[in-house]
Amino acid sequence: MNTKFRVKTVRTIASPSNPDVTTYYAWTEFQDLPQGISLEVNPRKPKMNTSVAKQLITAVKSTDNYFDLNNRGIVITANNFKFHTNDSMAELDLGDDPKKFGILDGGHTYQAIIENRIHLPETTKKYVKLEILIGKDLDVAALADARNTSAQVSDLALFELDDKFDFVKEAIKNEIYANEIAFKDNDNKRIPIIELLKLMFAFNIKRFPDDSSAPVSTYSAKHSVFKDYKKEFDSNPNIYKQLALQIPKLVELYEKIQTELPEKYQEFKNEDGKTGRFGSVRGVENNGNFSTLFTQKTLSYEISIGFILPIFGAFRALLKEKDGFLEWNFDPIQIWEKAGLRLVQNTFDTDTNPQQVGKSKTLWQSNYRIVDSIQKDLLLAYFMEQKNN
Repeated sequence: MNTKFRVKTVRTIASPSNPDVTTYYAWTEFQDLPQGISLEVNPRKPKMNTSVAKQLITAVKSTDNYFDLNNRGIVITANNFKFHTNDSMAELDLGDDPKKFGILDGGHTYQAIIENRIHLPETTKKYVKLEILIGKDLDVAALADARNTSAQVSDLALFELDDKFDFVKEAIKNEIYANEIAFKDNDNKRIPIIELLKLMFAFNIKRFPDDSSAPVSTYSAKHSVFKDYKKEFDSNPNIYKQLALQIPKLVELYEKIQTELPEKYQEFKNEDGKTGRFGSVRGVENNGNFSTLFTQKTLSYEISIGFILPIFGAFRALLKEKDGFLEWNFDPIQIWEKAGLRLVQNTFDTDTNPQQVGKSKTLWQSNYRIVDSIQKDLLLAYFMEQKNN
């Protein structure tokens, strides 16, 4: 798709970390924003009936001219971009792959403008900022992960966060990352609270009790994690209060998978008689110094969470509630040793595009069944042993 449109101003910045990547910042009037830009690249599909979306629509329709200052704008990955100073026209080349080029972040903003700009008076001039990224080797999957790891500030503002995480703080007070968690959107700390909430959401057995459903929103709609936490807060029992006690084990499991996944990948490739280099897989980076988010253990690869989360979430099959507390039928670390190879093979046989993998409900469900089947085999063996004794 190629499109031309008028822009007010353009700024060009070459990435200091990767000179092959160029970012163009362009401000365009609402009425000039092109229609039809693909949203497939964005793991969060716009839902325009939410409270946040309704606030955006109100902001679009308002005669207030400061939209470009109050809104984060729209992030676009593109094949090429040109700006003609003689007539202030821009040419946006989105190539022929809508899963690689299009709106990476700001889909709600885009939809709100496209669908509601008709309501603005002709005399009202409003602008939106476009951040357009160009690069031959641009890792769109990694960018999608990074740009969608946290809820929007407006999501946070809807929930009074100041004293809503006391039980989480208590649960992790002895962990080495306890003082690294940002519990507010403006905390200058290394780990946003959403990262802990995602781990708990993936094990919310109250909402996802079996393989009939799956916590896909852990990957595809991070803002839903905040909303679920808010909805559950005044419940009795509150599943997140129960899950908070399991955070140390969840972190241990997540980082165990993250660390050993490359080895499991190579193992199943060798068993199948296939050749394959893990570092060449889309969404995997092996050039750099990497470490785990929570405990800062050294990693050989940076792996898209789209591959990790459907494996991690499968282990909720091992969790059960008893007397108001959650406990494990079996230690998930031990079950990872038994199920890890099958889980990794099932994940990468499904797809090698981390965005498709992370959003695949079918994959989340099938990985859950792998863990559950191993659990059932162990339980059966245990009962048979008890019977024979």
